[in-house]
Amino acid sequence: MKFVLIGYGKMGKTIEQLILNQNPTDEIVLKITDQNLHELTVENLQKADVAIEFTTPQSAVGNILKCFDAGVPVVVGTTAWLDKLDEVKAQCAAKNGTLFHSPNFSIGVNIFWAVNQKLAQLMNTQPQYEVTMEEIHHTEKLDAPSGTAVKTAEVILPHLNRKKNWQLADDSKNLHLYTTQSLLIVAKREPNVPGTHTVKYESPVDYIELKHEAKNRNGFAEGAILAARWLPGKKGVFEMKDLLGI
Repeated sequence: MKFVLIGYGKMGKTIEQLILNQNPTDEIVLKITDQNLHELTVENLQKADVAIEFTTPQSAVGNILKCFDAGVPVVVGTTAWLDKLDEVKAQCAAKNGTLFHSPNFSIGVNIFWAVNQKLAQLMNTQPQYEVTMEEIHHTEKLDAPSGTAVKTAEVILPHLNRKKNWQLADDSKNLHLYTTQSLLIVAKREPNVPGTHTVKYESPVDYIELKHEAKNRNGFAEGAILAARWLPGKKGVFEMKDLLGI
């Protein structure tokens, strides 16, 4: 397969190494950085079978639309652009394009979401349990809460009637100051830490905790590559649940 990497930071470099390790005959035909944005053209994109996009929320939508123009399937790992998702879906349909997006490509995280959905269903009839979330990321992480944390909340909320929305909380020691109708998310940023997401249900007598901790970037990169290899030949908008069947 031939790949375009739109974004060549730490994640892009990890993806490149894994692709070439998996199959030395695969080829990275284009790597886009801040230094060669002029090379992100329809003509250059059409040299590839699929594009993988890890950039910034400000540039993601434009990159996606350019892939649609080129008729090239695109896998998007950038987060914090989903306020434009309806617009992007409309463009995808209009241009018969192909988009695979996820706030987190880790297979473990996607299983974590599926388990959280089931636990929320069970806890809906157990109001003595208060649910909160905590996420920890490295200090270079720009969005807070992370896309993974927001997605986790969106998985839980439809199944827990006593929570109406999620809310970013400033300090885990002062959660009692917030409304009980909100699912509170504490977002921490610390140097040199793995991404960690914890959902906790606590009652006066016990607590249940679900936790996912990433060891490194490889899990995210492997999931993005898996999606990229799965995508060619398909049309429409897809997520990890479509690939994994969960």
